[in-house]
Amino acid sequence: MQKSDLQFLPISINVTGKKILMIGGGKIATHKAVIMKRFVENVTVIAPEISAEIEALGYTLIRKEYEPSDLDGYFLIYVVTADHKLNRQIKQDCEVRGILASVCDAPLLCDFVSPAIHKEGNITISVGSNAQNVYQSVDIRNQIKEQFENGQLKIRDL
Repeated sequence: MQKSDLQFLPISINVTGKKILMIGGGKIATHKAVIMKRFVENVTVIAPEISAEIEALGYTLIRKEYEPSDLDGYFLIYVVTADHKLNRQIKQDCEVRGILASVCDAPLLCDFVSPAIHKEGNITISVGSNAQNVYQSVDIRNQIKEQFENGQLKIRDL
């Protein structure tokens, strides 16, 4: 399968009361963790080293190397380590357990991908590129955000 063969269904997942696990604590994990904080509180981060920025988010932190049993009881897994071989192994471990996983920077391994998001009150606008061009999605999201900030786009009460 090639990246261009991938098809992602744009959905919003109810994570109320669900456990979310992030494996990795470095730069990419920090970026993902900051974005997720706008939507969820119930995240556990497992990594031998965890950035100060992630620490400040108030998530549950576990400083250790990954073990397959770490996945037990989780609903969604974000795999954001710098070790591609480990990422692949974690994804396989998730598949065995029937847990959805997103492997950062590896769309072919992902069950789901995160779109570029703008949140305005209770409205969330997401722009996805079917894992083809994240920069294009971010650019379009930024254009939408700019329209909100300039008053060109308003959320009307219905």
